[in-house]
Amino acid sequence: MSATESTLAVIKEMAAAMEEHRRALTRLDSEIGDGDHGNNMHRGFQAALERLEATNPQSPADALKALSTALISKVGGAAGPLYGTAFLRASTALSGKEDLSPEDVAEAVGAALSGVKQRGKAEEGDKTMVDALAPAAEAAKEAASAGSAGAGEVFRAAAEAAGEGAEATVELTAKRGRASYLGERAAGHMDPGARSSYLLLDATARALGA
Repeated sequence: MSATESTLAVIKEMAAAMEEHRRALTRLDSEIGDGDHGNNMHRGFQAALERLEATNPQSPADALKALSTALISKVGGAAGPLYGTAFLRASTALSGKEDLSPEDVAEAVGAALSGVKQRGKAEEGDKTMVDALAPAAEAAKEAASAGSAGAGEVFRAAAEAAGEGAEATVELTAKRGRASYLGERAAGHMDPGARSSYLLLDATARALGA
């Protein structure tokens, strides 16, 4: 399977994860946000599948750029611009590459994190998706540098770190987004963006056989 075919398989697995966890993500978001995160993410990824089928991308970067465009146009709230920026930065990091090394995919995860931080003005500890993506990017970099992990293993390491990061948001008080309006009441609830970040990374690892 080519890197482009693998990327398309990853996006399909991501879309399936957003469909499977749509209600759970929306429930999380109803506790500290607008209550639409799961539905929005599901709608965005369905639109991405339609766009990919219509455009027939010829490289991993092209596929991620199409995904970015769909999410920005179809996902409401902050998630659309944030995830759209994440995948656009990942696309840029992979531009011109047909075969992706573990180092390449780790670089893409790091680029996605940088885009989210710049767009959302958030840092670790603010109770946002950055709390999942930051440890994920670090874990991906470490796994890739070890030299023995394939792309799937790099994403599995990233997903496990993101899962722990998402769990850690439960105890945090939000400093960004809608949840920040709740003050101390936001504590005790997981950030829905951090949770969806984990789910997307987990779907990527599974699609790549890890």
